[in-house]
Amino acid sequence: MLLVFALILVALVLFATEPVPIDITAIGVMVALLLVEPVSAILASVGLLAEPLVVLSDPEAGLTVVDQGLSGFANAATITVLAMFVLSAGVQKTGVIQILGAKIAAVTRDSELKQLSATIGFISPISGFINNTAAVAILLPMVTDLAHQGRTSPSKLLIPLSYASMFGGMLTLIGTSTNILASEIAGRLGVPGTPFSMFEFTALGVVVTIVGTIYLLTVGRWLTPARIKPEGDLTEEFEMSEYLTEVIVREDSPVVGQTVRDALRDTDFDVDLIQLIRGDEIFLEPLGPKTIHVGDIFAVRTDRDTLVELSDAEGFDLLAEVTVDEMVLEGADEGQNLVEVVVAPGASLVGETLASTNFRQRYDATVLALRRGGELVRQRMDRIRLRVGDTLLVQATPGSIDRLNANRNFIVAQEVERPDFRQSKIPVAIGMVTAVVLAAAFTPIHIVTAALAGSLGMVVTGCLKPHEVYEAVQWDVIFLLAGVIPLGIAMERTGGADLIADLVVIAAAALPPIAVLGLMYVVTATLTNVISNNAAVVLMIPVAVQVAADLGASAFSFVLAVTFAASTAFMTPVGYQTNLFVYGPGGYRFTDYLRVGTPLQAIFAVVTTLGIAAIWGL
Repeated sequence: MLLVFALILVALVLFATEPVPIDITAIGVMVALLLVEPVSAILASVGLLAEPLVVLSDPEAGLTVVDQGLSGFANAATITVLAMFVLSAGVQKTGVIQILGAKIAAVTRDSELKQLSATIGFISPISGFINNTAAVAILLPMVTDLAHQGRTSPSKLLIPLSYASMFGGMLTLIGTSTNILASEIAGRLGVPGTPFSMFEFTALGVVVTIVGTIYLLTVGRWLTPARIKPEGDLTEEFEMSEYLTEVIVREDSPVVGQTVRDALRDTDFDVDLIQLIRGDEIFLEPLGPKTIHVGDIFAVRTDRDTLVELSDAEGFDLLAEVTVDEMVLEGADEGQNLVEVVVAPGASLVGETLASTNFRQRYDATVLALRRGGELVRQRMDRIRLRVGDTLLVQATPGSIDRLNANRNFIVAQEVERPDFRQSKIPVAIGMVTAVVLAAAFTPIHIVTAALAGSLGMVVTGCLKPHEVYEAVQWDVIFLLAGVIPLGIAMERTGGADLIADLVVIAAAALPPIAVLGLMYVVTATLTNVISNNAAVVLMIPVAVQVAADLGASAFSFVLAVTFAASTAFMTPVGYQTNLFVYGPGGYRFTDYLRVGTPLQAIFAVVTTLGIAAIWGL
């Protein structure tokens, strides 16, 4: 038990600090658990231990340590979540959400209240039927554009977008991976009434959605800061006026006759040549192969001190009274050349730098600035290790922006014209998701079977191409689930869950059951705001079941309290993936989530606890 607790403590620290991605930590936990029994057996055989340690295997049930350690990969929750990613992608590829969003945007105009109401009213029901993380990724560009067009700060809409997606995720079993995982764990523990049915907690989900919506439209609206000014020009939004200018190549310049790549290869200057103007022609990336001529005009990103040194060393003259703004940077093409790009969860770039990923050459795009929450970086960006939610101001051709938009490593935070939407498949995709929901809700077909059949149907009907199935899955979430599920098993097998439950009951001995139920919500919510929501469910559901048993209360109600708490992490940007999505595009500070989310978390603690007691009893 002590060994498992030590492993949990290490995992919690790694989850909270993220020196490596959380899915890697989860797999590390799984490997450690797999090694405990065989390694302890070796130590016992040579007299260093009295007897081998047992943390996973269950001889009475005929389950070996390998069976239990790898059970996360075969768990119905893991496979169901995987299938739901595919179903969500099938809907996304039809463009139906973008079409509906555009129609809603047309009626909100420049009213912040209407924009906020539309955002919340649109994302919540959608998140009940497609993965809420995917829903936010799809709607982020639409909401950002909605803000800019209506001269509203994007910051006023993006935290509500994230929070409302969490409300919506509690409307059905398939709204979030946490619900599915909680259902399977509770079912394995033999909790009466589990696994959950499709609409098991819809009634309470509707209540918290209404309460949350009222909060966001009133108190939350007042508390949500306008971190980003409602600028129509991205160069103004990123405060680039001191970092963008134009220079002309002098006759005596030593770089005349060299290619752009060779001219910059050995320089120590922090400078990017982002646009070449030669006569009536304007060139964007790839600029590297271009030969530099006398009289060439370059738009450059650098600071003023570096510009002076660069001009002296490379033979450039500053073009006086030239303001380089979005209009100038987009003069090379009739299409869009300047966009915000958000680093997505699971991106291969996370932990890498722009230099180590060879970003400019790989994507034919130049990064002009980086925003991490409220911090703006416009110098030496190639040395910064990228994180999920980082927002890059990117200059590129429309073709390169299309490729970035199609790349699962990124979310382009403005609407980009996508002619490849399969609009003819809209009825098919919606029908497929509806069939999965109805089959799981009203027939003996298990949710995992229905979801897999629906995923296959998406491919057979042409809503998705075969290779898109693998691109649709957020593999970091799948490996996280597979890695943490054995940790919950180890807590149960060693008696760790029983011990924690006994301590909770002793500490709350003077409290009525409803207060202990609320305490379980608060503890889970606090844990979820620091570590992964899925990890919180794995750790807390066995404890909740045992607490209920010790109190003689309903285990089902206590499991529901943990499930709702784990799916509503409002107080930190790291508590839920959707919070990280909007962290950079909203220009938020860490404390903004505390300010807006803490009152909402407190309200939900009360509403959820009373709602569970009223609907299901104690």
